[in-house]
Amino acid sequence: MKILNLYAGIGGNRKLWGDNHEVTAVENNEDIAKIYQDFFPYDKMIVSDAHQYLLEHYKEFDFIWSSPPCPTHSRINTLLVSGRGIQAKFPDMKLYEEIILLKHFCKCKWVIENVKSYYEPLIKPQSGGRHYYWTNFNIGEIEKDVKVVNSKGQSLQSKMENRGIIVENFHNYKGDKRIIINNCVDPKTGKYILDRAINQEQRQLL
Repeated sequence: MKILNLYAGIGGNRKLWGDNHEVTAVENNEDIAKIYQDFFPYDKMIVSDAHQYLLEHYKEFDFIWSSPPCPTHSRINTLLVSGRGIQAKFPDMKLYEEIILLKHFCKCKWVIENVKSYYEPLIKPQSGGRHYYWTNFNIGEIEKDVKVVNSKGQSLQSKMENRGIIVENFHNYKGDKRIIINNCVDPKTGKYILDRAINQEQRQLL
């Protein structure tokens, strides 16, 4: 299966997909992309704008996973604005641009993941835990079927261990490690959703 993994980060969602797929990952931060490549040396890594790459290449894949930046949609955003006086920001509408594009033009299975927003979603998603999922297939009951460890209040080390992330890969990374770990989709959730997509695709072919 040819898979496009957008806004790949260090690959939390991809960790349990195995090596039987042809995965193309897109990440615009070169340092983070290097960490991803350490984890998944056989994936094709492209350091570029994931949003633009999706527009130009969505027809080339069998499955697409996209995790656009979430801070401007997050409920935490409203707490920071009201509690700390931080300047409010417009929600980044690239999220909905991608949903509309894939919903109307993409023939393969796809999922767009983001945090639960502080506003009512403009396009109805499926949900699981603290996340929304816009897809063209039924992802089932994630909270029931996947036992995700609640990482709230955990140390950075504990979060890494729960996601099966090797600490040594981060020794040369100068940015905020906590941010890129918090941005990781739980690997078990990533595998669960891909498996659902594959199973439903196979049933449609029968």
